[in-house]
Amino acid sequence: MYNPKFNYQPIPRENVNGRRLYATPDGNKLPSVTTILDATKSEESKKALQNWRNRVGHEQAQQITTEAANRGTRMHTYLEQYVKEGTIKERGTNPFSWASHAMAHTVVEHGLKNVNEFWGIEVPLYFPKVYAGTTDGAGIHLNDEAILDYKQTNKPKKREWIDDYFVQLCAYAEAHNELHGTKIKKGVVLMCVKPELDEQMNMVTQPEYQEFVLEGREFEKYQDLWWKKVEQYYLLNM
Repeated sequence: MYNPKFNYQPIPRENVNGRRLYATPDGNKLPSVTTILDATKSEESKKALQNWRNRVGHEQAQQITTEAANRGTRMHTYLEQYVKEGTIKERGTNPFSWASHAMAHTVVEHGLKNVNEFWGIEVPLYFPKVYAGTTDGAGIHLNDEAILDYKQTNKPKKREWIDDYFVQLCAYAEAHNELHGTKIKKGVVLMCVKPELDEQMNMVTQPEYQEFVLEGREFEKYQDLWWKKVEQYYLLNM
């Protein structure tokens, strides 16, 4: 499964005036994909996020966000281990890792079975003089070159809710094609819904797997949207 056929070079990150920038090998400091997406969010999206924070309370919203980020990081770590070693270590005694461990197993069982080959994990990429970022994986999915992205979620997602995920996939595909001569026109979001937990952190429901494949004309649509966002970002930061 793991075939590191490309020479992916590490790209150091720097924070400059609250922006995450990548110091790329060609001597530039470039905004990340997520920085560009955050800077070009629609007013509707910003308002929806603020309304949610107001509804649940800012302290609770921060706790939910932090817990989700930590759970996602642990799930990613388990999946990286599986890709490289072909196995996931035992979940251990830390109850905060139990849900992530089960979620990683769910992604392996339902999602990674369709990945023929991983060229890399946590793949650093940049489009020269424009942007940079890191994608969870690149390789072959059902015999097609593809960008692969893991996501965890508290609740099941509908396809129309994840535009930003699709735009991200296209951004990474464009950078990979530019740097490494590939012809990636497919992206896959491998998503897992967290299980419900009791007070002792034991699972009372099982994780749920969702997969969203982006290809064909839909890929081209989000590819165009990405470049419009790049243009908008640089106009805002001239």
